[in-house]
Amino acid sequence: MFSSSIPSLKARILAVVAITVSGLCGGLVGYAVTDLQCETKCDTISGSIGLGSALLSAGGVSIVTNLALKAMSEWKTTERQQSARERHPVE
Repeated sequence: MFSSSIPSLKARILAVVAITVSGLCGGLVGYAVTDLQCETKCDTISGSIGLGSALLSAGGVSIVTNLALKAMSEWKTTERQQSARERHPVE
């Protein structure tokens, strides 16, 4: 019958893991850089910058993973259409 062109569960899980890891890394880098630049105790600013960095990095990676998953879906659809054309050629 017909198979779905939705990316596999493994691919979707890897995408979520990549987004999560990038958010954590972006947050840590943003916090650390701000904390190192601050001479007085400024946890609020460092935390805010860290949170913003986490959101920006996770957002960027989510866009890339979304595009990659869509490309995988289109690739599967194209392969399925090509194999259907080869089985039933139009004359």
